[in-house]
Amino acid sequence: MASPPSTTTTVAAFLLLLHTAIIARSQPYIGVNYGLVADNLPPPSASAKLLQTTSIGKVRLYGADPSVIKALANTNIGITIGAANSDIPSMAADVTFAKSWIGSNVLPYYPASKIILINVGNEVLQYGTPELKTQLLPAMKNMQSALDELSLGGKIKVSTVHSMSVLGQSEPPSAGRFDPGVVDLLKGLLEFNKESGSPFLINPYPFFAYQTDPRPETLAFCLFQPNAGRPDSGTNVKYMNMFDAQVDAVRAALNAMAFNDVEIVVAETGWPYKGGDDEAGATVENAKAYNGNLVAHLRSMVGTPLMPGKSIDTYLFALYDEDLKPGKPSERAFGIYNVDLTPIYDAKLAGNQGGLANAPTPTISPPADAPTTSGATTPPTNSSTTTTPPSSTTPRDSPTARVNASKNAASLDKIGAGFVIVVSLVVASML
Repeated sequence: MASPPSTTTTVAAFLLLLHTAIIARSQPYIGVNYGLVADNLPPPSASAKLLQTTSIGKVRLYGADPSVIKALANTNIGITIGAANSDIPSMAADVTFAKSWIGSNVLPYYPASKIILINVGNEVLQYGTPELKTQLLPAMKNMQSALDELSLGGKIKVSTVHSMSVLGQSEPPSAGRFDPGVVDLLKGLLEFNKESGSPFLINPYPFFAYQTDPRPETLAFCLFQPNAGRPDSGTNVKYMNMFDAQVDAVRAALNAMAFNDVEIVVAETGWPYKGGDDEAGATVENAKAYNGNLVAHLRSMVGTPLMPGKSIDTYLFALYDEDLKPGKPSERAFGIYNVDLTPIYDAKLAGNQGGLANAPTPTISPPADAPTTSGATTPPTNSSTTTTPPSSTTPRDSPTARVNASKNAASLDKIGAGFVIVVSLVVASML
């Protein structure tokens, strides 16, 4: 019979686990979209193990795949699931349908699987029929009522996801306003968000803004790389990246409707690593720069000019490529990891990575019909870009702010390391 482990061995194992927990900590504001429109994905159990080696703290599913939800049990990874657009009419008509949906997709797995949010529909205000748009709010209310009846209303939130097309004006960011055509529908949805404490989910994609304005300075602005910045004439604040500009345009639109306390969550954002000849900037280098620098920006806790000092919960798009998705080549090239679980590029998601990413020089591949003039062009509405000459306003995402944020991250690591040392000394004195 094997002898029991010695006290020294047990303590060493404990310290190793403690050190790993501190260094490889997940970060709840970093999430990832886990799409399933593919025929070559690894088993969900393998994906769950992969996620636990990263700083990803949340996963968003577009549906409620039981194999994925079960695989994420006991990982402490937050899970967002979704009811399909096709479920909305039945859910709006009868709360019993919502109860049945929860009975099939939530109760068998919760709380071992940490389901935190249910999205009712996806981009309904952009793609839905007029009838479906009016059914969205009743469906969300019935889902909420069903959760409340099960005493889950305060634990699992209900919302829906919107595209950036809900904005009618986005520049400058402080003048962001919702499209008048959807304001009446949005008012009811936002009142629901406010009353239930659920977030307003939005899909900002600087990549698509760059497609409409494929100039070098726009690419640098999109990739969080050094650039002249773009001032907001309404606040006299200089924006240093497109992500902040797009998100703040949404924040301004919410504030203009007196929903200042409704939280924003980024449901999707990403950059493809390859694309068609007419898809400017779709390269590995640019995907690495965008996602890596976005993750570093979130970790810095700098926030945005309208939401300073905090990180917005952000779900990167996407965990894997989805080889069966229709559309342009880029639609099948947003993955961060290969299906063999190796990274396609380093998106700075390893559990012990922090600070600002040092992204490469942007790769520029404008389409053949892109304008060749070096002069400024007027970006389209909803791109959250502006070509106004930069002002002297100190940017929030300035080098000084980044250095301070990196120091804060380093301080946290030092505290963690110091804690391990103290525990080690205490335990050693007991041996």
